[in-house]
Amino acid sequence: MTAVATISPLSLKDLYDREQDIHVFDVRTPAEFQELRIPFAKPAPLESLKPRNVLAEAVVGPADTVYLSCKSDARSRIAAEKFLKEGFSNVCVIEGGVQAWEAAGLPVVRGRKVISLERQVRIAAGSLVLLGLTLAYLVHPGFVGLSAFVGCGLVFAGVTDTCGMGMLLARMPWNQAGTEAPKACSQ
Repeated sequence: MTAVATISPLSLKDLYDREQDIHVFDVRTPAEFQELRIPFAKPAPLESLKPRNVLAEAVVGPADTVYLSCKSDARSRIAAEKFLKEGFSNVCVIEGGVQAWEAAGLPVVRGRKVISLERQVRIAAGSLVLLGLTLAYLVHPGFVGLSAFVGCGLVFAGVTDTCGMGMLLARMPWNQAGTEAPKACSQ
């Protein structure tokens, strides 16, 4: 991966207080975005991110900087690579993402609590491994291949920082935005 510029949550907040017209995009799932977000961030889910469309819809000029946020900053870095590949070089990742923003005591918008995508991947992977082992024991030894497949997928995800199961889960209906309106917080 290419080195991507970063900004601390406090520096971003200072910049926003001075300029107000900055472009912050949150690349988490719609449900995660609704649960907790930076007040002036706009949703741009990574699983369907098309940088040119996002920039056109938000009326981002060629000289403007795009700031990217996610839970910690891993998905933001992947999104930044997408922007760079499309020729947009003014991209900056918010260090530590929404977690660091909230930990710094900066204002957030809260909505309905959801299970994070990372936890969903752990639950699904663990369940599939257990299912494979149970079926291998009770039905046919060949079902151990399911557990092996999940294990290989987890190794691949760790090495490449790309998780197929996470991308699949991000598209599930429960990870799409609900209808409950979020409430503002200053925690």
